[in-house]
Amino acid sequence: MIEPEGNVSARINVFLLSGNRLFREALTRILRGKSDICVVGVGQYSPEAKEQIEGARCDVLLVDPGASDPLDFCLIRDVKAAAGDARIVLIDMAEDEATFLKSVRAGVAGYVLQEASALDVVAAVRSVQQGEAVCPPRLCLSLFRYVAGKCSSLPSLRAKTQLGLTRREQQLLPLIAQGLTNKEIASQLNLSEQTVKNHIHRILQRTGAGDRMEVVETARAHGVAV
Repeated sequence: MIEPEGNVSARINVFLLSGNRLFREALTRILRGKSDICVVGVGQYSPEAKEQIEGARCDVLLVDPGASDPLDFCLIRDVKAAAGDARIVLIDMAEDEATFLKSVRAGVAGYVLQEASALDVVAAVRSVQQGEAVCPPRLCLSLFRYVAGKCSSLPSLRAKTQLGLTRREQQLLPLIAQGLTNKEIASQLNLSEQTVKNHIHRILQRTGAGDRMEVVETARAHGVAV
């Protein structure tokens, strides 16, 4: 059931979604005690939850997955779609790297652990409203590793999507850039010289380059490290 409150123009509008009634009531009392926060809706998991969230027009959506194990990411995506531009904070979460990264990919802006206090939840609401992300320091490193891994795969992704090169043709690019002959490339990749010649011919066709040097320049122009 939505529990509207008065004038909310100068406050952070919060909707709390939780399957635990005791938790909902306790956290709602705490949030309503803050002068800069307005609880515009409180609901539990139900078919009507999405409509409640859409009607509440909240700034921050607090979601307590409760006994959902594993976390229902379809639910997270559904409530995110219903919440529009609202920022989502998951509360009472486990310190699990895989779940955390999946939550980030699902569009969550805040991730608050099980041992967090009510004041931690309030601080998370304020932080995400200001455009900040909230996550435990111990999980922050996993996010950096994830991004670093994604970035390291970008050159091959660009080579495939923008230049149309196969994985084998991508392997040839740095060797071509080194000025190696077909025979030398064949030796390094354990291929026949004719196979290398065929690969380079296809690379020239796909990139529209006139010679090997232009292939390298074209690849670099598309952000491919060679």
